[in-house]
Amino acid sequence: MKNRFLILLICLTAGLAMTLSACGTRPQPSYREAEGENKLRVVTTLFPAYDFVRELGKDRCEITLLVPPGAEAHSFEPTAQDLIRIENCDVLVCNGGESEVWLETLLSGTTGDFALVRMLDCVEALEEEEKEGMQDTHEEEDGDVPEFDEHVWTSPRNARIICEAICQALCERDSEGEALYRENLERYDGELEALDAAFRQIVAQAHNRCLIFADRFPVRYFVEEYGLDYFAAFPGCADDTEPSARTVAFLIDRVREEGLDAVLYIEYSNQKMADVICEDTGCEKLLFHSCHTVSADDLARGATYLSLMWDNTKSVKEALG
Repeated sequence: MKNRFLILLICLTAGLAMTLSACGTRPQPSYREAEGENKLRVVTTLFPAYDFVRELGKDRCEITLLVPPGAEAHSFEPTAQDLIRIENCDVLVCNGGESEVWLETLLSGTTGDFALVRMLDCVEALEEEEKEGMQDTHEEEDGDVPEFDEHVWTSPRNARIICEAICQALCERDSEGEALYRENLERYDGELEALDAAFRQIVAQAHNRCLIFADRFPVRYFVEEYGLDYFAAFPGCADDTEPSARTVAFLIDRVREEGLDAVLYIEYSNQKMADVICEDTGCEKLLFHSCHTVSADDLARGATYLSLMWDNTKSVKEALG
């Protein structure tokens, strides 16, 4: 795997060099230069970071979402153009962690002068749990290297902390826009606080405090924040999502023992396991959107982190009863 990334970096660097030589001493003018606009160039790897910058920077920032809508960061393969975008950006907001090894490889070869925000470094990282009944999908490896849940934004409180870090980076690279960035941060922080309060009220009034995910489980930060228990079929970053009969039977038993009215699945799931559990127990299946990515159609329709998380409040309220 390491050799593969080294080869990729060499190829991308060579492609960048060819582009630079064809255009003189630097690449073609960016959008803001071509249009004469004073925009801060911000590159983001994932949708949550893209949306946070969009809320804080508004029209003052030219934002690039590196991993396309609907794509997985784990399997993303950057191009020479992506390296050029990173080389020429003012601020880079990434997630960090194992799913973005490809980015760390690119960063080791870049000479760009940009502020770097790693969302995973902004908060206290939590290791993935091997919860009772969860199907083990990890291959045996040498050493005892912890695996962290990288979906830090699923806690609205974490989102607030991350936005503060992003705002600071924007201000450092664009001091003239600082007043705007901080005004937008104050407004958006209030909206995140309202979301957090809504989840806390739901949990406080719920009959149950356990969620069942008939799917992968990329929301440990969420359940930890609100003091919830959970059971799930797979870890958050599992590649294999074909459950064993034992895993399905375990979750069916948990639904019955906990007296739950619903099970949850995440975006882009085939929902087969949820369907089996619902058929056997009579419960309902509900979507919990991890906000890791959105489809191109959802993005065009104006989907935001807040809109998706407010949808999650409805699912959580119904699932907890």
